[in-house]
Amino acid sequence: MIIADIFDKGGVVVWVLAGYSVVALAIILERLIRFSMMRGHSKNFEQALVAAVHDNNVEQLIAGMRGPEANLLNGMVQASREGVKDLVRVASRIGSIELQRMERGFRTLAILGNTAPLLGLLGTILGMIRAFMVIEQAGGRVDAKALAGGIWEAMLTTGVGLAVAIPILLFLHVLEGMADRHAQNMRCDASLLLEQLPHSCNDEDSDVVHHREGVLHAV
Repeated sequence: MIIADIFDKGGVVVWVLAGYSVVALAIILERLIRFSMMRGHSKNFEQALVAAVHDNNVEQLIAGMRGPEANLLNGMVQASREGVKDLVRVASRIGSIELQRMERGFRTLAILGNTAPLLGLLGTILGMIRAFMVIEQAGGRVDAKALAGGIWEAMLTTGVGLAVAIPILLFLHVLEGMADRHAQNMRCDASLLLEQLPHSCNDEDSDVVHHREGVLHAV
């Protein structure tokens, strides 16, 4: 079966699923390119960060970095130099912004991946309804070959829906893993920097620092 036959037999549902795949592909490629441009940590980054804080040249250390970790560290250092004492809230605010940027498009991918099989199933059910209507109109005497053809055409949309959904959900999990790694780096960087820089921290803030969803709330 060629692609033209799939679109011809599948009808409107297959065209909608094709639109799903185009939108998902655009989001996935954009996110992969974005993550590939982020420069992560070196092996001895923690020791280098502690030394940079003591030598007062953190900006020079993070100058070669690119990504959410660099933005978080730079924002915290700038806030500290401006006299801000509550660096926990600074880290929480910047971390939330950076996490939102990294996860842009994730919800759309989740919606596409979760609804594609349902849309395919809807197309199959509609096709089966049409097939049985033909049987009823024929008085129950229908050629088995023609009936089989109508059924596989109805099942086609379910297959297309699954073929669209599975890669979308797989890539979504890959992208979520990339975002989680950067989020973990931000958590570690923020905690390490908070240990080195003077700041105010009460009991409530301490709980926030170790909150699962954040540097500090959202990362």
